[in-house]
Parts: sequence; C-alpha cells; structure tokens
Amino acid sequence: MSITMAQLKEMFRERQYKLTSQRQIVLQAFLDHQGEHLSAEDVHNILRDQSSEIGLATVYRTLELLSDLSVLQKMDFGDGRSRYEINEDSTSHHHHHLICLSCGKVREFEDDLLDALESAVARKSNFAVVDHQLKFYGYCQECQKKSET
Repeated sequence: MSITMAQLKEMFRERQYKLTSQRQIVLQAFLDHQGEHLSAEDVHNILRDQSSEIGLATVYRTLELLSDLSVLQKMDFGDGRSRYEINEDSTSHHHHHLICLSCGKVREFEDDLLDALESAVARKSNFAVVDHQLKFYGYCQECQKKSET
C-alpha cells in the first residue's frame, strides 16, 4: 500500500505539528521514491535536481524531526549514513533488508520468516516482543556478475 500526501498531512495534524512547505518538499521526495532507502544526501540531491533551494542542514533537521514523529523510519545499514523511508503503519512488522557490500544498494525482503522465532523468544524469556529487524549483507546480482568477469 502506498501512502499519500493527504495521509502524511493527517499524521502531522494528529501529532499537532505544522506541515511547513520545506517539510512537504522533503516528504514529496519520499513519495516520489517509495521503496527506496534515502540518506540526507540523497534527498538533498533529489531536491537540488528539482531546482529546490533547500539546504542540506535543513534536510538533516527535517529528517530527524520526521523520524522523531515516526513519519519516517530511520535505519542504519552500517555504512556510516542514516537512511530513511516512509513509516507505513499498515504492517505489524517492518520488512527486512538485503544490503550489497559492494555497491551499497539496499533491497527489501518482504517475507517475515522470524514469527516462530519471535514467539519462542517471547515465551521462553517472558518478554513482550513488539518488533524486530533483520539485515542480510552480501552481494547483489549485478555485483556478482561484475566479479565473475
């Protein structure tokens, strides 16, 4: 399910925050690139290509606020840059990620194979698990082909 600007506006209204024009511009970059995991630099480059005058520092501040408000999900893939994606509340668990060690590409892996493990951990440790994340590191198909030649 894709999220819309109207739904994002409602999230802001519910949290009693103003959706400024700069915040809306940043959010639009995520709507235009749904399914991608964008860093602050990625967002800034997208906006600069669209002739937006928004500065990198403003992008950083906006991303942090949107993350704090749970509008965006902030992720760390171990490459020294935080990446973000729209946090859609429609799923009970976040998807998992496949991270290429060569080119840095991040793909989503939708199957949630950890439900049974999560239940066992919760039962054995008397711990109320509310979420989990799983990251696989390796080499994407394109990088594997490059290394073969």
